Amino acid sequence: MRLAAAILITLAWLAPSTLTAQALAPPVIEAFDTPNDDGASVTVTWPVNPDAPEGTKYRVLVAEAESGPFYLASEVAAGTSLLSDDPGNYGHDEANFLIQAVKVTEYTVSDETRKLTTDKTYFLRVSVLTGSAETRGAVTSAIPESNLFNTSRLNNFLIGAFLSVVILLSIALARRRELYVRRIAGLEALDEALGRATEMGKPVLFIHGLQGMDKISTIAAVGILGRVAQRTAEYDTELKVTNTDPVVLSVSQETVKTAYLEAGRPDAYREDNIFVAGTEQFSYAAAVEGMMLRERPAAHIMMGYFYAESLLLAETGSTTGAIQIAGSDAYTQLPFFVTTCDYTLLGEELYAASAYLSREPRLMGSLKGQDIGKMILLAVIVVGTVLSTFGVPHLAQAFSAY
Repeated sequence: MRLAAAILITLAWLAPSTLTAQALAPPVIEAFDTPNDDGASVTVTWPVNPDAPEGTKYRVLVAEAESGPFYLASEVAAGTSLLSDDPGNYGHDEANFLIQAVKVTEYTVSDETRKLTTDKTYFLRVSVLTGSAETRGAVTSAIPESNLFNTSRLNNFLIGAFLSVVILLSIALARRRELYVRRIAGLEALDEALGRATEMGKPVLFIHGLQGMDKISTIAAVGILGRVAQRTAEYDTELKVTNTDPVVLSVSQETVKTAYLEAGRPDAYREDNIFVAGTEQFSYAAAVEGMMLRERPAAHIMMGYFYAESLLLAETGSTTGAIQIAGSDAYTQLPFFVTTCDYTLLGEELYAASAYLSREPRLMGSLKGQDIGKMILLAVIVVGTVLSTFGVPHLAQAFSAY
């Protein structure tokens, strides 16, 4: 008897995984179309088994017929890949931490990977693998379907709609009365710089950054260029515009031409004064620096997104004695502009420049509406942080981006 007991104990010690696997029943699974997707996946869920021994794995198998054959789609360890990992689709319920979930998008047949097809029935089962023993559960089915609306982005839609209403109301208000915008010294100094160039009989040099027309900083710079061109046309002052991109060149030419036409001075427009000074970063900087030293413009206006050439341009310009006004949303280059230029537009001041200079109701209303929206979001951040600190995360969750 003692010998038989010793043999049984030894076998249990040598093969614990086999005995455990026999005692571990396969989970009861649910399979359904994955919400908020394009219809190319299904999700399989089952309860977390707290008694699963370490090393236990779950294999998700897929078949195109109920009788099989079944192919491996995914393999996860016990207690991992939880429903709570996707709060955008399944919410923040604490029960989600007790449910394992696997999103199935493809499965492997021999060496071939097959993707799930929309509106086709697939049969799924989950097997439990502990050591070398594997037990398979019951078969269930699911159909992947495409969804017309992504409900996980509903909060983004509502926030965007609310801010749009705020901006529209601000535009309506701007059409009735003038809205207050704080003074921006760099923009106030534009007339001073252009007036000085007119008195000295020297040109104004407008310098674009290195990015193309698909960037917001370049679009803002073109808006400022239009206001500068109107002033130079009125003052009969020569305006030269440099850039690195052919598209920016074309837009700048049309902007300046339109400004001169609106000012009643189409004859003063010179297309050759708007040109590509160079297509590479430092060749562009060298060409513009040469212009600064040879022609000695009375005013340098640098607007857009700049890189390392910012200090080269601004330092060279400061040695000529010109008034320099710079504006950029490149925070790494702003210190160089601040130390070498007379006036600098910091970050969003560049975006506000067009509205500030024109005082056009639509632009002013948009600017004011965006400021109101930012104040609301800042208040939400502060309140949400305080509530989350005290264990009430609902506001923070409502503004989460999924």
